[in-house]
Amino acid sequence: MAMSEADVERARAARLSEDDVVGVLLDQHARIRDLFAEVRTGTGEDKRQAFDELRALLAVHETAEEMVVRPVTKKVDKSVAAARNEEEDKAGRVLRELGKMDLDSAEFARKLTDLERSVSAHAEHEESEEFPRVRAARDEHQLEGMGRKLHAAEKVAPTHPHPSTAGSPAAQWTVGPVVSAVDRARDAMR
Repeated sequence: MAMSEADVERARAARLSEDDVVGVLLDQHARIRDLFAEVRTGTGEDKRQAFDELRALLAVHETAEEMVVRPVTKKVDKSVAAARNEEEDKAGRVLRELGKMDLDSAEFARKLTDLERSVSAHAEHEESEEFPRVRAARDEHQLEGMGRKLHAAEKVAPTHPHPSTAGSPAAQWTVGPVVSAVDRARDAMR
């Protein structure tokens, strides 16, 4: 039986140290793929919970990447960094629209499919273009430090997409913790 893309990402991550930033992100890419499948096949409250987890993971993941990984990428290849930021900005806008829709509507299903395709393509671009550049620019100790910094950034990252801060690590570090507190309070009230 062939391995799914998520299984391949998990296997690649397992070959890296626990804190290696690329390994952490590969594990998250795998979980994002799993969550898309859960939302597609889920019903009722299970579908809502899967979507809420997907939305939060995508928002946190993208914010943390912009705060920790993208500055390194930008030093190595500005065009790759700009392309990944643009993809994340577009995905964040669609994710925000999806959050306002009826999860059982045909329009939601169509937009979710489109988002899944774009997020999958984005992950493939990161894995084939961005991650190799980051790995080449940093030694193992630095990659592990980036992984720990990524985990710290995730703790203060918003759990909902906020396109106004997309692509700006400074805005993410400055505004992110405040917006995150609001998002997390809103999530808790649901």
